[in-house]
Amino acid sequence: MNYSDSERILLSSQREGQVSKFRFWVMLAVPLAAILFQVYVPLFFQFLGFLEMPLLVVVYFALMRRSQIHGLMIGALVGLAQDSLSKNPLGMYGIVDTLVGYFAASVGVRFDVDNLFLRLFLAFFFFVFHQFFYWVMSRALLGQQLMFEIQRELIIGLLNAVVGIFLFHFLDRLRESV
Repeated sequence: MNYSDSERILLSSQREGQVSKFRFWVMLAVPLAAILFQVYVPLFFQFLGFLEMPLLVVVYFALMRRSQIHGLMIGALVGLAQDSLSKNPLGMYGIVDTLVGYFAASVGVRFDVDNLFLRLFLAFFFFVFHQFFYWVMSRALLGQQLMFEIQRELIIGLLNAVVGIFLFHFLDRLRESV
């Protein structure tokens, strides 16, 4: 879909409306580090088991690239890699992260995603969306009777959003200057 400048909401400067570019090693190393963090850090520090670093990385890259195709690809690749290293059935994170990547990129097309509060809200929203959709997929595709505790997910979503703000700030420094 092609949007004119008058239809874009909250885009105030030329830099905010442009697609962010990243070096190849950043696009490879950051998701890999996030997946390895997700797998190995909770083994030694159980209190960090609530962090969904691969999801935060998918949200960030999809928002910054502002392309639904790139959002789909990063979500699918990170999700499938995450599935391959987890105990979950292959494809569950792949499906959910692909949807998150697509919707995050769609939001990135329309909004100024360099805004701190919008980033906080989007990290929170996409975490809750991810958890809810994973729950739906587990029940529908696998017939598992998982519990979805909304209060717990909201609190963990807020914690992930706060961590996401710091992660997004760090990843902003890895963007290529145009």
